[in-house]
Amino acid sequence: MTTTVTQASSLTFDGRAFINGERIAARDGQTFDCFSPVDGRLLTAVARCGEADVDAAVAAARAAFEDRRWSGMAPAQRKRVMIKFADQLLAHADELALTETLDMGKPIKYAKSVDVNSAANCIRWYGEAVDKVYDEIAPTASTALALITREPVGVVGVIVPWNYPMIMAAWKIAPALAAGNSVVLKPSEKSPLTALKLAELALAAGIPPGVFNVVPGYGPEAGSPLALHMDVDCIAFTGSTRVGKQIHVMAGQSNLKRAWTELGGKSPNIVFADCPNLDQAVEAAVGSIFFNQGESCNAPSRLFVEASIKDAFLEKALQLVPQYQPGNPLDKATVMGAIVDKVQMDNVLRYIGLGKSEGAKLLAGGEAALPVAGGHYVLPTIFDGVTPQMTIAREEIFGPVLSVMSFTDAAEVVREANRSVYGLQAAVWTRDINKAHGVARALRAGTVHVNQYDEDDITVPFGGFKQSGVGRDKSLHAFDKYTETKTTWIRIDSPV
Repeated sequence: MTTTVTQASSLTFDGRAFINGERIAARDGQTFDCFSPVDGRLLTAVARCGEADVDAAVAAARAAFEDRRWSGMAPAQRKRVMIKFADQLLAHADELALTETLDMGKPIKYAKSVDVNSAANCIRWYGEAVDKVYDEIAPTASTALALITREPVGVVGVIVPWNYPMIMAAWKIAPALAAGNSVVLKPSEKSPLTALKLAELALAAGIPPGVFNVVPGYGPEAGSPLALHMDVDCIAFTGSTRVGKQIHVMAGQSNLKRAWTELGGKSPNIVFADCPNLDQAVEAAVGSIFFNQGESCNAPSRLFVEASIKDAFLEKALQLVPQYQPGNPLDKATVMGAIVDKVQMDNVLRYIGLGKSEGAKLLAGGEAALPVAGGHYVLPTIFDGVTPQMTIAREEIFGPVLSVMSFTDAAEVVREANRSVYGLQAAVWTRDINKAHGVARALRAGTVHVNQYDEDDITVPFGGFKQSGVGRDKSLHAFDKYTETKTTWIRIDSPV
């Protein structure tokens, strides 16, 4: 750990905005302090961008789009630049990983192996894909030729959360850029630093000035002006359902821009008694809820275990809990790091208090920890005896808290699993193929895992039903969000 700590202490950050290929301060000179949840250290002052800065970024993006410095490139040429962009991430992997860990608290081992690698892979994948997506010709009479083509929408606004800053940004900027759009990215004020670095790396890779801009700041001051901007053609947002609803309203109040949202989740994980491997089911249930400190929209926070195996399941689960004790995120052995800030830590502890007061049985954790002075940490927490009416069974906690419920009937558990305003992800564990297919089809969720949790990749879409959002990230389907479909009908009066 000594080497990592030394590297972290020597790392310096530039918190200025990135507009039109240049680092600049906010127009009014305002900044906000960026503190590390690892130990409370001040990382840097960050530009507190406002409406004037958003206007400048959008103007730069519009100018870049209109003069076709990027959108006018052949897809194969954009592909080569996107691949260089991905290579830049890998070349700066150590710096990016350390920045992500210091900025939002995740363990360094995952910041590099998961976040940096996944972001680079995403950018590379969309770069590789863009010259392999074909347009269409409609079947017509011999007197016509009907072309159905995709065109970039123009200027894309992107607002991303703090839990996976690089990955969430990559999921949106990669297909948007690959399709030929210009982008204005507003990262979370809780984790702005890797987004600013990404813009530098994009420029170094050959993405022209003005094509990719980053405006850090607070939601009401920078996010709202972006969503309301009359010259932004599309807004893509990942975050809470509460704010996501506001994004859709602002999109409609302004220029009726397209609005794509990936929002909250309260994902059910259903384990039947005929689960093919109980140990794997336990490891997935525990590992997935405590991964990234539980700060994942798709975390399986509602665990439904068939009554006949619940005691055995919980016995195995509690044996795994000590492996997830919070530790210094800069230690490569740490698997659960810091909560992003004190506000979020207090919110997680508030939910834990509600679980206790509403009658759930606390089996593990349930309080804050302090492995590093000045940091924000919560013990891995498991509640048994949870009922569907309890707050911890209904509301997204965004922390390392698992709510366990039992069931005896498949139809019953599907009803309870679907009794949520969310529909992002779900899982079912059974060796019965009929049960697996039947339950998977009945679950109202954008992704359903069978006999595993979270084993997917960039080739499949990600998004939710109901109040988990509108639209899909990842896969070729993401291009639909950032392109317009145009029909060109050509009259042919053939002389032969």
